[in-house]
Amino acid sequence: MGNSMKSAAFLIESRLAEAANGSSNAYFDLGVIYSTGSDGIDVDLIEAHKWFNLASLSGHDESKTCRAEISLEMTAREIAEAQREARSWLQATARRAA
Repeated sequence: MGNSMKSAAFLIESRLAEAANGSSNAYFDLGVIYSTGSDGIDVDLIEAHKWFNLASLSGHDESKTCRAEISLEMTAREIAEAQREARSWLQATARRAA
């Protein structure tokens, strides 16, 4: 694994850990990473929409705009999948917290 891949993996892992604790900034950062393909991560609009949705639910205002922008490039089926994944994340993290 090259250094850039290690760096990208570390970035994702650290943001996921913060997101598991409910960090709206971590949710937003993950949305940006997946929507732009930064740090060697492939663009994944479903994953990006999921994270922007979670950030929005947590009160992160800029994420609402980002979610709306990427929604224009997605099908209704893709948006529905992103919403299911966001609900699943919320349920999984709620179980861990309990």
